[in-house]
Amino acid sequence: MVIGMSVAGDWLDPQLAPVLIAVIALAVLGTTALFAVGLTAYARRRTIRYCLIAVVLGLLVVRSLTGLGTVLGLVPMTVHHLVEHGFDFLIAVLVLYLVFRSRSASDDVSVRSDD
Repeated sequence: MVIGMSVAGDWLDPQLAPVLIAVIALAVLGTTALFAVGLTAYARRRTIRYCLIAVVLGLLVVRSLTGLGTVLGLVPMTVHHLVEHGFDFLIAVLVLYLVFRSRSASDDVSVRSDD
């Protein structure tokens, strides 16, 4: 399959398409591996905190897949922007929620409760 302007549109230089696909493919592999680790951690801990971390990592996988689909011409640029930037916002909100909800080590020792 030739990836270039005929598939991805006018925004992608045909000479750079293979490099972009390789970078995004590595991002898909990396985020998928992190997501698997996050799911494993959640399976062991079974807390809201670990569940939300797994959700954030899953959103990163979907972001990467959306980027790959855009380069391959499967996802329109409008959908790409809505999904990727919407997920950027959602990821930021979830991470900030986790940070604000975190406790110090002394809190963990003195008051033990489920997340």
